[in-house]
Amino acid sequence: MTALSASNIDFSALGPDFVWGAATAAYQIEGAVAEDGRLPSIWDTWSHAPGNVANGDTGDVACDHYHRWPEDLGLMGALNLDAYRFSIAWPRIIPTGSGAVNPKGLAFYDELVDGLLAAGIRPFVTLYHWDLPQGLQDLGGWPARETAFRYAEYAAVVAETLGDRVADWNTFNEPLCSSWLGHLEGRMAPGDTDLTKAIRTSHHLQLGHGLGVQAIRANAKLPANIGLVNNLSPCEPASDSDEDIAASVRMDGHVNRWWLDPSAGRGYPADMIEVYGMEPPIEAGDMETIAVPVDYHGVNYYFRQVVENDPTGPAPYARQVPVAGAKTTSMGWEVHPDGLEQLLMRLKDDYKADTIYVTESGSAWVDTPGPDGAIEDKERLEHLEGCLSAVSRAAAQGAPVRGYFAWSLLDNFEWAYGYEPRFGLVHVDYETQKRTIKASGNRYAQIIGSHTGK
Repeated sequence: MTALSASNIDFSALGPDFVWGAATAAYQIEGAVAEDGRLPSIWDTWSHAPGNVANGDTGDVACDHYHRWPEDLGLMGALNLDAYRFSIAWPRIIPTGSGAVNPKGLAFYDELVDGLLAAGIRPFVTLYHWDLPQGLQDLGGWPARETAFRYAEYAAVVAETLGDRVADWNTFNEPLCSSWLGHLEGRMAPGDTDLTKAIRTSHHLQLGHGLGVQAIRANAKLPANIGLVNNLSPCEPASDSDEDIAASVRMDGHVNRWWLDPSAGRGYPADMIEVYGMEPPIEAGDMETIAVPVDYHGVNYYFRQVVENDPTGPAPYARQVPVAGAKTTSMGWEVHPDGLEQLLMRLKDDYKADTIYVTESGSAWVDTPGPDGAIEDKERLEHLEGCLSAVSRAAAQGAPVRGYFAWSLLDNFEWAYGYEPRFGLVHVDYETQKRTIKASGNRYAQIIGSHTGK
């Protein structure tokens, strides 16, 4: 195995089958929101309501990937990617969320999967990346138990169609965001600020995960490799005070243990039920369904959380605070690649994970094309190398990390932040839709080539 002396990163701990990929999400890149039978999702509704998204941006056009996917497939090849993680838009497949299936929606992903396989790129399918059909939201959304069963029906349809060629599946992306940001903090669709709805949502998403695993296994023709993707953060106290130490434990419960424990068969953390002052709406058999065996842990990592006690704030009565002197991205997120190593080791040691994929990791910076059109994104390149170094160190210590997916393949619609933050390895000029591989993308291709011989 070749070490890259230019950055002093040694990938010898990563096996020859390590998967090198990039990730995207449907609403963030596809556009074509009213074409070929697609109906609105909660993000269409949310982004069109004044004041919800920076600059009034929407995903109506985004990166126009729906029409330009062959060009984007060529970019994946130029980046030497082994794999591509993308999400399916539920409102393309079953536009109202239940009932009739839309054949044109399935045909788009059918063609995309065939194109990936022809290019030698392994498709990793995410079934839910936040775009709940508005028709289901109108019936109660994720706080309603029935939504979990509608999700399982949708998962079965997709698995039956693509499961003869797709082996790798994520049931949900970041259920924390759907629950806490969408239903507790009101910062994402559908914009609720209700702890009861948030707790109900958190349970029904995890129930949907278990039901979805069963649906994929029952309908896919290939042996399925299935995981649940959580966004995790190391949580550390801002001071040595008892109050801040206790706050860091609560924050860890809120962002990590609430999502990891149930699928590990441990149930919901008792200390967090006490913090929230309520139990999830558990019915007979739910926890067994949630703990259905999966094949890997998916980890999304962006920042650690240094927290202080916040007794007057919302649950968990703790808040993240800036780290003095820390380098931050254009979104104000601390640059701390070492946190990824911590998380991978925790999954190995505390949760006995036997397979882990880093399903997202990336950073947003202000990218300014030079006179020649080149984008020399030094900060993103350094962040990428730092995270890959963290992965390699964890692997050397026995963490079973089997792949890394950079976020993101393309600059895209960054949810409530709109189009200003840029995470892509590839720059997108939103006026012309011109794509340009950045220095970080070229570096990633070099790293992959050094490891794989491409």
